[in-house]
Amino acid sequence: MLDFSKKKRLSQKFYQRDSVIVARELLGKVFVRKLNNQLFYLKITETEAYREKDDQASHTFNGKTPRNSVMFLPGGHLYVYFTYGKHFCANVVTGPENQGDAVLLRGMEPLNNLEILSQNRFSKTGLTNKEKINLTNGPAKICQALNINKNENGINLLQDEIFIVENINPDKEDIVTTTRIGIKKSADLPWRFYLKDNPWVSVKV
Repeated sequence: MLDFSKKKRLSQKFYQRDSVIVARELLGKVFVRKLNNQLFYLKITETEAYREKDDQASHTFNGKTPRNSVMFLPGGHLYVYFTYGKHFCANVVTGPENQGDAVLLRGMEPLNNLEILSQNRFSKTGLTNKEKINLTNGPAKICQALNINKNENGINLLQDEIFIVENINPDKEDIVTTTRIGIKKSADLPWRFYLKDNPWVSVKV
């Protein structure tokens, strides 16, 4: 039985760095979610970095608001936002307090409890191979499968409800770097990263 709960957790020092560096180094790490006394493990396969200062696509580009205030907490918190009137997306806050940077979690590979994730996302079990990949290969899909919503906004990733642990460190040649997707502003910045041979990625180039 898989048990990542005893593995070394990422430290606050890890999170309190530049968002582009953190986005790249989160690949291969394991995201742990405690829900209804069960632990869910998912390998991070795709990320996108956002910055306050030079990034018009960032929620913090125009300063602090009630909606984005969690992004100004010290690195190591979870920022969850609501979009398109129906989806939640989860981000890892990075950098020092008041910097306003974060990393969007775009793709994850489920490592256990597939039936519960399937029930949360599709209201059924017994998925096809295509449905299994579609389970968590996008930011809103991740939140739906893991039941992450506004209640998780601001969670400290150094505590026990949601945290990230050490796992593999992919080789440089196994990481693909691209421009970010689904945005119109600052779209030329190469701040999206994903694991080349992993199917749990939203869009491959």
